[in-house]
Amino acid sequence: MRAFLIFLWLLVPLGVAAYHYGPGQERMRGDEADGHLAEARQLLADGDASGAVELLDKALATLPEHAKDAAVRLRLEKAKAMMECSGLPKAHDDLVALLDDLTAAQDTPQDLIAETKSTLASAKYYRTWLMRLEGHPREVWEPEIEAARQYYTSAADHAKTAGDAHAIRTAQEDVEAAIKLARIDLAELQGLPLPSQ
Repeated sequence: MRAFLIFLWLLVPLGVAAYHYGPGQERMRGDEADGHLAEARQLLADGDASGAVELLDKALATLPEHAKDAAVRLRLEKAKAMMECSGLPKAHDDLVALLDDLTAAQDTPQDLIAETKSTLASAKYYRTWLMRLEGHPREVWEPEIEAARQYYTSAADHAKTAGDAHAIRTAQEDVEAAIKLARIDLAELQGLPLPSQ
């Protein structure tokens, strides 16, 4: 019996090593990604969106492969941060790809799809504003603002289903802003300050 207990005691370091080099590595990567995310959120609160984008990239790179839901959330957060630091074209493309991925997946939470659509609508709204100021013809910018209006409407519908009064009001204001942007005269638009995210 004593020899068996000694044998078991000698197996403990082997078990610890197996955990450390197996599932422990995944946990370490997850902890590292959490640290990058916390730092990125602090930088966003301090107004340093470009620094936050770098940290969100690091978080995405260190995230364990099985953490698909966290990766989706990080991609969305990164796109929002890019919109705040003059990365609108790249953020728009990333949001389109993210929405495609989410709608292709069958078990995606509707809240996440609605938030992605709302963020993509904001990207399309700002793109339309810039297109109009750059003098693009109506045929170029009108599909963008129409898509933004539809995504905002979808967000309003989701908020109504969820019963979130604040989100309903915000989404309805966004729909009205999209309609106004489509109808406003260019001379009047040029006199307005650029919208902020």
